[in-house]
Amino acid sequence: MAVYALGDRVPNIHPDAYIHPDATVIGDVRIGAGSTVWPSAVLRGDYGTIIVGERTSIQDGTVVHAVSAFPTVVGNDVVVGHLAHLEGCVISDGALVGSGSIVLHHAEVHRGATVAAGAVVRNRMVVPEGALAVGVPAVIKADASDAASIAAGSALYVANGQRYATELRRLD
Repeated sequence: MAVYALGDRVPNIHPDAYIHPDATVIGDVRIGAGSTVWPSAVLRGDYGTIIVGERTSIQDGTVVHAVSAFPTVVGNDVVVGHLAHLEGCVISDGALVGSGSIVLHHAEVHRGATVAAGAVVRNRMVVPEGALAVGVPAVIKADASDAASIAAGSALYVANGQRYATELRRLD
C-alpha cells in the first residue's frame, strides 16, 4: 500500500483496517478499525484532515480530499461507492454515498441517508436523516433511504477486508 507522510502530516491507520496495496493514503488521514480502502482510492490529507470512522468502506477509485478550512469526516458503518468524490464534507454514521457521486464543501449527509449514484451534493447542502439525494444538482426525497441495505453493505465490506488481508496475493 502507498502510505505517505507529508511533512509533519502522518496517517494514523488502525491495525484492523484494510488498505489495498493499490490505494494511496497521504498526510493527515485517520482510518478506524474494520474500515477498508480499495484499489485506486486516494485519501489526500495534505491541507486538511480526513477522518474515516470504523467499519467504513471507501471503494475503488474514490477520491477523498480536505482543505484547511474544511475537514472531511466520514462516520462509522458508511459505504462510499466506486469513483465517488468527497471534499470538505461530513458523512454521518450509517450513510451511503453512491458510485460516481460528489459531495462538496460544508455539505452534510446525515445518519442513514443515501446519496444516489451520480448525484452532486452541492456546497452547504444537507441531506436529512433517512433521506435520498438524487440528481445533478441533488434534490431530496424524504425517507427514501434503506438503512438495512446500507448496514448489510457495510458488514459485507468489513468481511471482504478481512478476506483480502489473509487471501490476496500478487502473482506477477
